[in-house]
Amino acid sequence: MAELDTSSGGGGKKGKVRSKKANTKVDLTAMVDLAFLLITFFMLTTSLSKPIAMDIAKPDDKDPEVKTEVRASEAMTILLGKDNKIAWYMGEAIKAQPTIESFSEIRKSILKNKNDLMKSRGRQLIIIIKPTEASKYKNFVDIMDELNIAGIKTAPAIDDKYITDGEKAFMRTGGIL
Repeated sequence: MAELDTSSGGGGKKGKVRSKKANTKVDLTAMVDLAFLLITFFMLTTSLSKPIAMDIAKPDDKDPEVKTEVRASEAMTILLGKDNKIAWYMGEAIKAQPTIESFSEIRKSILKNKNDLMKSRGRQLIIIIKPTEASKYKNFVDIMDELNIAGIKTAPAIDDKYITDGEKAFMRTGGIL
């Protein structure tokens, strides 16, 4: 039992005799029980946030001859480089001129390309992400967050094996590979 002793604990003075004070004790058992009941109540009634998984489409490695066809005019390829830099282009790598941006600028580009494609063709933007050896896992998570914020409905394709020589050359000249 939890108790709180409030008596004046020390010895008395010699001389005058005073009336003896009764020891007062406060029983804290009920307060401790109430605290545990409240803690239990709030633990059971709160809802914990559950992690949400994001869909990712990765090329099938079982049959290298089978490739998923994507319309080049609807595809935005994002190359993840070093120093938190990104190179991106629309369409085919041979015909396009990639743009190098930071993560703070990429959202505007994604939204612009998404809106332009929706207005001109009425189709969804398809994202192809190509992480390089120079990029970090944090960069991949950040670009997935940017796609989620931008409201990209199609699952992005992740292609870390088929980075073309032209893409690598551009990234080297831009200083991000």
